[in-house]
Amino acid sequence: MPNHLKFFSHISKSDVAIAGGKGASLGEMSKAKIPVPPGFVVLAGAFDRFLEETDLNAEIKARLKEVNPEDTNSVDKASNVIRDTIHDHEMPKDLAEEILKAFDELRAEHVAVRSSATAEDSAVASWAGELETYLNTTRENVVERVKNCWSSLFTPRAIFYRHEKKLIDHYVSVAVVIQKMIQSEISGVAFTVHPVTEDHDQMIIEAGYGLGEAIVSGQITPDSYVVLKSDMSIMDINVGTQTRKLVRNVRTYEKNTKLRTTKIKFKKDEDLANEWVELGSDGEKQKLSGKQIIEVAKVCKRIEDHYGFPCDIEWAMEGGRIYITQSRPITTLKKTWGVGRKT
Repeated sequence: MPNHLKFFSHISKSDVAIAGGKGASLGEMSKAKIPVPPGFVVLAGAFDRFLEETDLNAEIKARLKEVNPEDTNSVDKASNVIRDTIHDHEMPKDLAEEILKAFDELRAEHVAVRSSATAEDSAVASWAGELETYLNTTRENVVERVKNCWSSLFTPRAIFYRHEKKLIDHYVSVAVVIQKMIQSEISGVAFTVHPVTEDHDQMIIEAGYGLGEAIVSGQITPDSYVVLKSDMSIMDINVGTQTRKLVRNVRTYEKNTKLRTTKIKFKKDEDLANEWVELGSDGEKQKLSGKQIIEVAKVCKRIEDHYGFPCDIEWAMEGGRIYITQSRPITTLKKTWGVGRKT
């Protein structure tokens, strides 16, 4: 296996330093036989090598030093310059070839390309949600999307985050997860411990129609179900009214796969890749049946049992099958995790 890439089967939870929090978690769950869509990680070392070969490290440091976090314009300016500079430098040819070869091994028409910071989900700081994800990426666009994920380490939001967490002088790198895309009919998130009451027997599952990015980004109102883990019974069901869903854009995107993003509009063809579809009265229906709620709960309980701590999980359902696309520790709980659990 080339040094710059590792498939999930060769990654475990101990690989956060090279695969980032997201990549390490997906590899760990794959090894534990959790239903994770197949994929690989472009390791953080690839980004480090890219910066070294293009002599961009000094430029990035200089631009970050100019930032005044209280001056939005200075943050935006630094972000624009850094992201443009990364975008304008070519990916090393051998690395691009490795990525395309691994893409072909997935036998997937579309993939999700996700940033995975090496500082992500650590005790110091959680980068979850700070960096970019590109759904329904094709072979033609995958190398460019990797570079966009790299540069998302320097979005205005990520630069603010560095200042907030006092990481401005810390070296943070980023790996990139490339994973077979699940065209989910229903998707959602789950918290294996109730994030509000912190009752360790209560799991909350949220569910909505379409791709999960809509829920994660807070753009739809999902259903919410509370499940008691002790006997796998449903304690509460709250049906949300969903007015629209996010799905792959078949019509427009197929004609525009070779569009090149320019000047900071890094999500231009991402906007073409997916589209919003109005749901009408269907959006008022309960998204998961009682049986499906329990199926999701059982998989999430397996993940919590494997790790030995409360988990924040993203899941997707395609053709009646449940897939896990991400899991990380819940970092907001005030109470300590129960005595006797493995750590």
